Amino acid sequence: MLWALAASSQSKVDTFLTPSDTLNKPRRQALIIAESSVAGITLLGLNQIWYADFERSKFHTINDNNEWLQMDKMGHVFSSYQLGKHGAHLLNWSGVDKKDQLIYGATLGFAFLTTVEVLDGFSKEWGFSWGDMLANASGTGLYIGQELLWKEQRIALKFSFHQTKYASQRPDKLGNGFLEQILKDYNGQTYWLSGNLHAFFNEKDLPKWLNVAVGYGADGMLTGLKDVDNQLLTNISRQRQFYLSFDVNLSNIETNSKVLKLFFDVFNMIKIPFPTLEINKKGCVFHLFYY
Repeated sequence: MLWALAASSQSKVDTFLTPSDTLNKPRRQALIIAESSVAGITLLGLNQIWYADFERSKFHTINDNNEWLQMDKMGHVFSSYQLGKHGAHLLNWSGVDKKDQLIYGATLGFAFLTTVEVLDGFSKEWGFSWGDMLANASGTGLYIGQELLWKEQRIALKFSFHQTKYASQRPDKLGNGFLEQILKDYNGQTYWLSGNLHAFFNEKDLPKWLNVAVGYGADGMLTGLKDVDNQLLTNISRQRQFYLSFDVNLSNIETNSKVLKLFFDVFNMIKIPFPTLEINKKGCVFHLFYY
């Protein structure tokens, strides 16, 4: 009896998670309401929690393209790509045609981050950044471009993070605690372009889940711009870091479970730790497992 109930429950979950072959208006309506609510609550929370502590100003722009060795811009590219990807996947689940998935789903990240950028423009502490807008457009373009060219994501944009010694020196800027540091400590962030070998070469001997990843990170940053005086006192040197590694395409792992498929799809944004070669201005470093 328990087995039958479990099987029935699993069947209902699988049916719910299976994308609709045709437009499912109740799903689409529920999706629009849910996304609008989440976006509204998030923007309201940002306005009250983030911006409320800083003085407001007239709308203005800033040029922050030279800050943080462009790691903040990589964060914008990654966020717009991932939001667009999942926005398109949700519309696919509701049976929306491919064209509308790209128009209304894949642009979700760009639209949301543009709204955040406008809020920045009215804050005296920050400002509207055209560099951020270009990064947002690049992330959206990476997703849409591949869908138009290959009808699949052969190159995924991924993220990894490790804690660094720098956050404790400037917790106000780089984060106080692990969760804050994931978002704020650019020294520990790495962004990856992870290409699927099977998709490009279609060799039978190549596992469908095997990727090769090229990463970008930076190190030695306590401030957005180079602080010569502080570097002389602490012997800290800012540097760019480039990485070459293997990766796993979780979305290509075969499974009959819709729940596992959803799990793999969501967490495919995380770069899996593998032996990694790092190249920086000092030379090359080999990491047995880098994350």
